[in-house]
Amino acid sequence: MQPFFSIVIPLYNKEKYIQDTLKSVLNQTFKEFEVIIVNDGCTDSSLDIVKTYNNKRIIISNQKNKGVSAARNKGIELSKAKFIAFLDADDIWLPNHLSTLKTLIEDFPECGMYCSRYKTRISPKKIINNDLSKHIKEDYRGVIPDFFQASLINRVAHTSAVVIPKRILENDGMFDLNISSGQDLDLWIRVAAHYNVAITNKKTSIYRFEIPNSLSKTPFLSKKLIDFKKFESLEENNKSLKHFLDLYRLEYALHYRIYGAVQQSKKLLNQINTKIPFTTKVLLKLPPFLLKMLLGTKHLLKSKGIDFTVYH
Repeated sequence: MQPFFSIVIPLYNKEKYIQDTLKSVLNQTFKEFEVIIVNDGCTDSSLDIVKTYNNKRIIISNQKNKGVSAARNKGIELSKAKFIAFLDADDIWLPNHLSTLKTLIEDFPECGMYCSRYKTRISPKKIINNDLSKHIKEDYRGVIPDFFQASLINRVAHTSAVVIPKRILENDGMFDLNISSGQDLDLWIRVAAHYNVAITNKKTSIYRFEIPNSLSKTPFLSKKLIDFKKFESLEENNKSLKHFLDLYRLEYALHYRIYGAVQQSKKLLNQINTKIPFTTKVLLKLPPFLLKMLLGTKHLLKSKGIDFTVYH
């Protein structure tokens, strides 16, 4: 029988977390799925842990380390289902995740992306709700009137809470291999700019933000970031998309400033039309060493469960 969902999990050195992630998948109340785990050159015991599962639904594909985008694209290529559910190897699904999204797909069949609401674990003892109520009420279920406006504070689409029809990915492009940070965001933008996006009214997944990301070991100036210029023509006719992307331009500009790339920072700032918050303006005037200290303090506070942003 053809599965309804193909679950794509890129795997790279997640030996401490992959068991909990797989357990949350196999505990789903809706069972018509396959799990495609793409081993992206693991050097720890992650793959050995996966191999202990004697389950016909689990398919393992091995490749040399090529990065998360290549791993996800490989999983998509191997998939048999019409709908691709993405899951990172350290996040968690609640038992009703797939059943909730299946019903959403059946009720709104013409959408290009389906999103469940999710919670974020920002420290070992603190889980926060990602509030969208300013633009989408907590009990709202259906097509999002303005995806980019709704995503200005908290992202509507999170990788482990998204399902995309395979035909969309085949026709409109998959994850961009030329981006090493923000490749998921790039894909969500491309899909949401051309298709309706539907959202559930249930929180069915947990994003484990407290887990260190391997990408964080890559120096910021060495990362391949999104080239926002490719969205310029879309921005001209979509004010919400322009505002949304300006927030990311601002975030990248501040990070360039932190790491001393002043000219790259200024180049991005010149592309911003949205009003820059006073707090961020002050930060952009500070020397890089002080910004690094403040960033370290922010990360420390977040690990203690205190979260805030300077971009709004």
